[in-house]
Amino acid sequence: MPGRLRAPSGRYAGKSAEERKAERRRRFLDAALELFGARPGYRSTTVAALSEAAGLSTRQFYEEFRTLEDVLAALHLQVNDWAEAAVLAAAAETAHAPLTERAGAIFRAYAADVTGDPRRVRIAFVEIIGVSPRLEEQRLARRAHWVDLICAEARAAAARGEAAPRDYRLAATGFIGSVNGLIHDWSAGWVDATLDEVVEELVRQLLGILRPPGWSPRTD
Repeated sequence: MPGRLRAPSGRYAGKSAEERKAERRRRFLDAALELFGARPGYRSTTVAALSEAAGLSTRQFYEEFRTLEDVLAALHLQVNDWAEAAVLAAAAETAHAPLTERAGAIFRAYAADVTGDPRRVRIAFVEIIGVSPRLEEQRLARRAHWVDLICAEARAAAARGEAAPRDYRLAATGFIGSVNGLIHDWSAGWVDATLDEVVEELVRQLLGILRPPGWSPRTD
């Protein structure tokens, strides 16, 4: 009917309220990746500084987060999610490859994703440490998720006859510590090796766990 008023659509500049909210959150996380992951670091960043870096107001910050710790928590999960996506993509591409080739592809994907941006390394291995009991619980829970992924790969390899059948949880937990330590130390310049050499060492360690002395792959 001519002249009838339209109901509010909730859109502004072509974006819905949900889209604007998601964009604000992304901008805060992008700014946090730079400030927490480079300089000045999480502990020296203020809400005002983060808001300025994001090009937003402190009022908008508190519409998205309660504290800077909430931002670090979200960023830590995001960094892990990026790495997991790279790992799962490599696993899918090598679904029918032999174990050695598959393990190499998976670790190359993980290492390339994590070390491709030094800020991600700092978020995952440095800034998250010792902040609060809550973030320590999150860090350990996320590490347990990586353990689950390794155990799933080990079970699948055992089912194919490429690895010894056993409970791998304890070994996987220890192996994750080796992965994190070696990747972090390499990225910090404390390991005199190329990234390919680091990946090759991790693959050797994993194969040593999956194929203990005296065990042979099934040939049928």
